[in-house]
Amino acid sequence: MQDHQVAMTVRVLGCSGAIAEGDRTTSFLIDDDLLVDAGTGVGDLDLASIARIDHILISHSHLDHVLGIALMTDAGLRLRMAAKRPPIVVHALPETLQALHQHVFNGVIWPDFTRLPTPQSPALRFEPLAVGQTLQFGARTVEVLPAVHTVPAVGFAVAPRAGARAWVFSGDTGPNPDLWRRLATMPLAALVIETAFGNDESWLAQISQHLCPQTLESELSQLAGAADVLITHIKPGEVQAVMREIGAHQTLHRVRALVTGETLHYRG
Repeated sequence: MQDHQVAMTVRVLGCSGAIAEGDRTTSFLIDDDLLVDAGTGVGDLDLASIARIDHILISHSHLDHVLGIALMTDAGLRLRMAAKRPPIVVHALPETLQALHQHVFNGVIWPDFTRLPTPQSPALRFEPLAVGQTLQFGARTVEVLPAVHTVPAVGFAVAPRAGARAWVFSGDTGPNPDLWRRLATMPLAALVIETAFGNDESWLAQISQHLCPQTLESELSQLAGAADVLITHIKPGEVQAVMREIGAHQTLHRVRALVTGETLHYRG
């Protein structure tokens, strides 16, 4: 019998809720061409790696998830032009793309690379997406998942091929019943989920629509079976404290903190 499994790697470029020495904000490189969010971790890639990225999936418009788009587009432009590569495609909610146009690629904060070097051959192309939509990148499939945040936001389920177990990224989100309803019917390889604050700042997590350990416990109780759960978006200096609070909860899930620089391997 032939093995029809397909390999997929997820390189963790950044998984912190803010910057400090050794901390990078959210960004994941799928294989070598698909970027999920574009935080400060993109800056640790070499120039050739930056130039190989063809697609960027953006969960929402906050700076720690988008600031790498502008700088990486400029950095890789010459290599991509020399290789006659097409524009980098940024996939995001329409509201997120509008925010990028208005506040970043506006000719004031940064050049509008959706029209440069020329309107006919720009460096960037914006492509709107919607919750529930499935995108195809080679053999890989990406389903757009719901998120609940202070701005329009989504998460993503990335699978090596259709029907395979998915690597799921919650995006920045508070309590999110629609997510758990969808995950109940989805084969799951791993869940990357944020826990931005400790329980002592549960009030801040609530108003900013993030999770803290006590709300994470409630959310994970809705996930059937035992799963690999990778915690992300913890503020610098708070990782040990937050993980202690998470570890105090009894759970069937295999829970650990995600680490910047690690590479995850999946087959499906």
